[in-house]
Amino acid sequence: MTSETPNLPTPDQIRRSPKVLLHDHLDGGLRPGTIIELAREVGYENLPETDADKLGIWFREAADSGSLPRYLETFAHTCAVMQTKAALFRVAAECAEDLAEDGVVYAEIRYAPEQHLEAGLTLEEVVEAVNDGFREGERRAKANGHRIRIGALLTAMRHAARALEIAELANRYRDNGVVGFDIAGAEAGFPPTRHLDAFEYLKRENNHFTIHAGEAFGLPSIWQALQWCGADRLGHGVKIIDDIEVAADGSVKLGRLASYVRDKRIPLEMCPTSNLQTAAASSYAEHPIGLLRKLHFRLTVNTDNRLMSGTSMSREFEHLVETFGYTLDDMQWFTVNAMKSAFIPFDERLAMINEVIKPGYAELKSEWLFQQTASTSGSVSA
Repeated sequence: MTSETPNLPTPDQIRRSPKVLLHDHLDGGLRPGTIIELAREVGYENLPETDADKLGIWFREAADSGSLPRYLETFAHTCAVMQTKAALFRVAAECAEDLAEDGVVYAEIRYAPEQHLEAGLTLEEVVEAVNDGFREGERRAKANGHRIRIGALLTAMRHAARALEIAELANRYRDNGVVGFDIAGAEAGFPPTRHLDAFEYLKRENNHFTIHAGEAFGLPSIWQALQWCGADRLGHGVKIIDDIEVAADGSVKLGRLASYVRDKRIPLEMCPTSNLQTAAASSYAEHPIGLLRKLHFRLTVNTDNRLMSGTSMSREFEHLVETFGYTLDDMQWFTVNAMKSAFIPFDERLAMINEVIKPGYAELKSEWLFQQTASTSGSVSA
């Protein structure tokens, strides 16, 4: 339930609040300046801009097409400069640093190893370079006064035929930085059931996986991801709104799939800004997250692709605070939901909630109370 207190968090409080990120693509979060430098190093000459500021603007504008396939085309440039161990290490380390600077304390970052083999790397070399980069980024963040933990999700491309191979790779590295598996890419024409062998394998191995579903395609993709494939979480899942009816009097009726998702507490990895870019939602105000929050679905807030969306976790929460009047209580609710839904062991999730997240929000709330007290005292004195 939304807090009854009127205190809306400031942008500074939002940035300082502990946040948890479950849906973020490594190749969608590069610094524009890094892309330019890496392109120069590897001789990649197809960048649309060579000025960092202009390149950042180009990515955002190209992603604002309203088309998921067009949105996905922008990744050709980032993947092109992520083909060496050094490049992967650098991108992963900078990812950890940037997230930590934004107040993220735990993140699961996904990437497709099969998209980084053009210069001769093996799948294993890709995974190890990225893992090493994340660990370095965690160390740098700690040195700068921030703490973050990052787990990797290995992604298979749904239009390709390497899902089982990538699932096996994820299982081999599950005790060395990799926490789960995912499939991504254009949804239409490439249902998750094409990769049932990978999902069956992961279930036999007691491993975790999430599936991009209900973003560009509708309810059938969500149904297949859950009932055929057995996904632990849904990447996006915004189309679940199509199974919810709101009557003129405001009463709400859930269809059987929506009821199942809510009853089973299946986490939805919501990415508001990205959903606007791919036309999965028409505006922040009309984004399904507003109604789904009221209906107590297991919602999480995410960035998807920070470069393409020009966003961060703080900016995503700023939009939600501005649109729905969410408070620090609401932010804590979203954050605890995300930590509960992470793919690390239960005791580690619980420790993060009780020792990092709740104390962090308690401090911010007490800060607001002291400010209110000081303000009231000043008014009385006057």
